[in-house]
Amino acid sequence: MQLIHQDFKKGKVRLKLTDPEDVWYLTSIIDAGDSLTGTASRKIKIGTEERAQVAKKTFTVTLEVAEVSFASDEKSLRINGKVLLAPDYVPLGSYQAIELALGDEFVLEKSQWMGYQQQKLKEACKQRQSYLLCVFDREDALFAITKPAGFEVLVKIQGEVTKKRTLAEVKKDFYQEIIALLETYALRYLPEKIILASPAFYKEILLQKINNAELKKQIVLASCSDVSEAAFTEVMKRPELQAVLRESRLREEEMLMDELLKEIHTENLAVYGWKETQQAVLAGAVGRLLVSDGLIKKKRAGGTYAELDEVLKKVDKLDGKVFLLSSSTDAGKKLDGLGGIAAVLRYRLK
Repeated sequence: MQLIHQDFKKGKVRLKLTDPEDVWYLTSIIDAGDSLTGTASRKIKIGTEERAQVAKKTFTVTLEVAEVSFASDEKSLRINGKVLLAPDYVPLGSYQAIELALGDEFVLEKSQWMGYQQQKLKEACKQRQSYLLCVFDREDALFAITKPAGFEVLVKIQGEVTKKRTLAEVKKDFYQEIIALLETYALRYLPEKIILASPAFYKEILLQKINNAELKKQIVLASCSDVSEAAFTEVMKRPELQAVLRESRLREEEMLMDELLKEIHTENLAVYGWKETQQAVLAGAVGRLLVSDGLIKKKRAGGTYAELDEVLKKVDKLDGKVFLLSSSTDAGKKLDGLGGIAAVLRYRLK
């Protein structure tokens, strides 16, 4: 996302969507009651009633946001709201939709920007780092690229290897196939680092076979227990990658969930579920609040988002930290299993 202009004193920013993942960030930034100016279209009657013709007009409009939802393709965001400012042929007070997609510019104005919203905006607008991951053994290899809302699996390949007690001839060098794909994806996605992980010693053998010096410099080795999508989450939590992945949001989410689960099972300095977390927030006991975007969508769809909004504002006002997790990640799925909301506490509640 590109931040074209900002004036937080007046509560106004001008933004441009530059990445398909930007719409995920906007779901946690745009609230009901905000003012949003963008481009919309509607059918307009032109001429007298008897000879009226219908034409589709595209125009700039300012809305008071009433509802935020994903469009049917889930690659764009649909904003419904009451018209505050528009051309004469669009009645003030009527309702209009603006669809925000890749390449669109818009102005967002809030009466108050909460701390976590400013942090999310900053995160969305900075150059986002991606990591190419390859988990493999002697028979299978799985490739993925990290995204703000999880992993995108790129391809799975299988090698033709000799099995024990057989004399079948190996037709291809499986390691060379993996190296060729690493080179292809490195050029296509320009990752910050390439994380090569395997059980046992396969990763060291493959690294020795790489002759491309530039590719080799990007590679970081890690261990994993198997070749599966679950292994990507396992790898992102490996201690040997701590320095490399220091700024990775996915790693941060995993560490937050690990801390939360530890507090739940050992120190009892955590709560989860809507009722218990809401009570902890009202008591001022929340140090870190975790909320899934799945819960945000559920609250908005059910017309109860206002109560969640109050919780977020309360934590922000009391200098607690709010973390929004994507329900498509492993950490987000765990959080959804706890009701979509949980908190690490400053002190135990009676």
